[in-house]
Amino acid sequence: MFIVNEKDKEYRFKDWGPKYLMQGPRMNFALVQFKAGQDFQAHYHEKMEENFFVLEGNVTIVVDGKPHDLNPGELIHIEPGEKHYVINRSSSTVRMIASLAPYTDGDKVEVENPSL
Repeated sequence: MFIVNEKDKEYRFKDWGPKYLMQGPRMNFALVQFKAGQDFQAHYHEKMEENFFVLEGNVTIVVDGKPHDLNPGELIHIEPGEKHYVINRSSSTVRMIASLAPYTDGDKVEVENPSL
């Protein structure tokens, strides 16, 4: 058992991207923040499935070339092998929860970002 306060962790890119509250041994759990116009490299996972739950703002998540516009309270589940790309096309900050399982270090294959 352990308790983590998100204020004790940092976003990967200073003030945006994922902020991992837990990495392994069976899953990853993170807060994710994107400011207006920010995106994250398109990729897929060979073994891990990924979930995003939108807390604040509106975000576009493209899965296998199809854009999905998500709002607060919505969850998207992404299966292993599905190429996905996250972009904040709104004028406000997006905050989401992300979970990945089963935890597999290095299970990320980057691909070309789709043109929208």
